[in-house]
Amino acid sequence: MADLPKPPLAALRWILLGLLLLFAALTTYFQLAPYEQGVVLRFGRHVRTVGAGPHLKLPFGIERVYRVETEKQHKLEFGFRTKEAAQRSTYEKEGFGDESSMLTGDLNIADVEWVVQYRIDDPYKFLFELRDPVETIRVVAEAEMRGVVGDMGFNEVIKSKRAEIEELVRNRMNEILATYQAGVDIKIVQLQDVHPPAAVKDSFEEVNRALQEMERSVNEALQERNKVLFRVEGEAKQRVAEAEGTKIERINRAEGDGKRFALQLAEYRKAPAVTRQRLYLEAMQEVLPKAGRIIVIDEQVKGMLPLLNLQDGAKAAPPPPGGGQ
Repeated sequence: MADLPKPPLAALRWILLGLLLLFAALTTYFQLAPYEQGVVLRFGRHVRTVGAGPHLKLPFGIERVYRVETEKQHKLEFGFRTKEAAQRSTYEKEGFGDESSMLTGDLNIADVEWVVQYRIDDPYKFLFELRDPVETIRVVAEAEMRGVVGDMGFNEVIKSKRAEIEELVRNRMNEILATYQAGVDIKIVQLQDVHPPAAVKDSFEEVNRALQEMERSVNEALQERNKVLFRVEGEAKQRVAEAEGTKIERINRAEGDGKRFALQLAEYRKAPAVTRQRLYLEAMQEVLPKAGRIIVIDEQVKGMLPLLNLQDGAKAAPPPPGGGQ
């Protein structure tokens, strides 16, 4: 059998050179996603940090690129883990009680579930200043949350001071991680669910329902009390206003009567007979229309009584001046 012809040495060299150039090209070019930054090391020493887009580096492992997602919001969960993130996410809570069980300032136990969200500000520090930056963030978050919860009462943790707790923990975490040069910025600390331990949860909810019922009864009683008070105060003000009006009316009438009497007295002193006659006529003009039937009899006539047809309700006319009947 004839021997196969061997490829020429020059062709083999060209093939090796082509493979070498291809490998150089593949290890020279790299591209970063819009949410990434690249930390470039040359023989293990940091030389530059580059942003998103295409870039070149020295080939054959002389320079190496470490990709860091700096534009994404990273999340750490405490007391639970997300099993499936969807429109209706599912969570796993079993086995994380050591993270969430905390002692409050009034020596009660609260089950605190919370989330920490952070962004990477300095990718080089994040990669090389700490051995395990994510675990460091987790330990700092748990320590600070326990410290803040331990300074507050149970009801404050459960209800009234959730926003204050979140802000305190976030600020303290940023201060500590800045001293560690972790290269991260804590953006959000959010309490997800804060409740008493499962062993006493039913009793606690029963107490809360009783307290809510008490508050509702108190509010209804206060509402009824205020309603009665408003009505009584309104009636009192109305009566005071009516009394003030009556008082002013009587004062004005008395003052008017006094002034009128003074004027009449002045006129009487000028002409007593005329004034007496005028007053008498004015009085008769006011009284006679209310007297009903009026019978005028000459004072000289006698024996007229049997001839008069006196109806019920008829009244004798007042005697005229001079003694007539």
